[in-house]
Amino acid sequence: MAVLEHLTSQQAIDLENKYGAHNYHPLPVVLSKGEGVYVWDVEGKKYYDFLSAYSAVNQGHCHPKIVGAMVNQAQTLTLTSRAFYNDMLGRYEKFATEFFGFDKLLPMNTGAEAVETALKLCRKWAYEVKGIEENEAEIIVCKNNFHGRTTTIISFSNDPVARKNFGPFTNGFIKVDYDNLTELEEALKNNKNVAGFMAEPIQGEAGVYVPSEGYLAAAKALCEKYNVLFIADEVQTGIARTGKLLAVQHENVQPDILILGKALSGGAYPVSAVLANDSIMNVIKPGNHGSTFGGNPVAAAVAIAALEVVKEEKLAENAERLGKIFREELGKFVDENELVTLVRGKGLLNAVVINDTEDSDTAWNICMKLRDNGLLAKPTHGNIIRFAPPLVMNEEQLRDCIDIIKKTIAEFSK
Repeated sequence: MAVLEHLTSQQAIDLENKYGAHNYHPLPVVLSKGEGVYVWDVEGKKYYDFLSAYSAVNQGHCHPKIVGAMVNQAQTLTLTSRAFYNDMLGRYEKFATEFFGFDKLLPMNTGAEAVETALKLCRKWAYEVKGIEENEAEIIVCKNNFHGRTTTIISFSNDPVARKNFGPFTNGFIKVDYDNLTELEEALKNNKNVAGFMAEPIQGEAGVYVPSEGYLAAAKALCEKYNVLFIADEVQTGIARTGKLLAVQHENVQPDILILGKALSGGAYPVSAVLANDSIMNVIKPGNHGSTFGGNPVAAAVAIAALEVVKEEKLAENAERLGKIFREELGKFVDENELVTLVRGKGLLNAVVINDTEDSDTAWNICMKLRDNGLLAKPTHGNIIRFAPPLVMNEEQLRDCIDIIKKTIAEFSK
């Protein structure tokens, strides 16, 4: 195999700009290697990763157990499609359903695919079990949500950048304010055709908005009262990120439909899944839904290894402990620095709010300076910086990162 020609950062950026669609606005750093909590650029500079590929790399970059499972399976059997059985999928389905406490799993590849799957599953249940008239089912969602960017998903987004010039949109959704039980109950009470309520336990892309204590449990109780399915999108918040295996477990909630992705593979491979009990999942019959790559042997092997790492290395417990340190230390900094107004989050999913308008470039400039100081993070919604390192981080590394963040922001406060 020929050795790839070495590229400078600018050459790599130029290639993407010329030959790739401009559907992202990346921070200008070109990464070529990752290990644990660290990544390196093509010039060899080392950084702390404080985004974790939007919480996909919870288990750390290139975790040897996950990579080993992937390589071993890739050398054995990569893809059969679902036209045939393979000897890995059933093992994965058994492992994952027992791990999360559900009867059945429907395997897909990406987070958006899993959300689409959950919506279809909810609607089919509504028609065949709840008895809603066909094509009349509605699903309640929260304003400022982020569930992906497929046409159906952006139909219930209120992000103008995601929606503009992509219509016509899909009907059948009711939007309510996040963390507002009164609005949720009004929507449930006044719409007899509601099939489900879908929410992120913490709104990540919106700026790491943590709901009021008790909101999730009360929302689940309302869904039970009105015979509506509670759908938890844990693509970003799941797999130990917030200090529990699932974010809903902070309130002892078991969703009717669970959506997983990202860290389900430890960032090594596209793997997503929808989990539900038989009373819901059994409405899916052959031909109703599927994917050529969904449930392929490599995905199955990788997901088992990724979940084993979470349990063996106690990543939820580590995220819970380190998250408290992060918010405590940054909270003190917020009290004495006028440029930052708030730190919020759970576990190691946190955000710092910059004292500026959403259309300002202050947060972006801070992230550029953080990059120069050896830490990679990215703004969300203009004036908010999300901080989400791999969950394998230790306390010494975390405190080093806290020092970098404080030092960097302080430079902008002068």
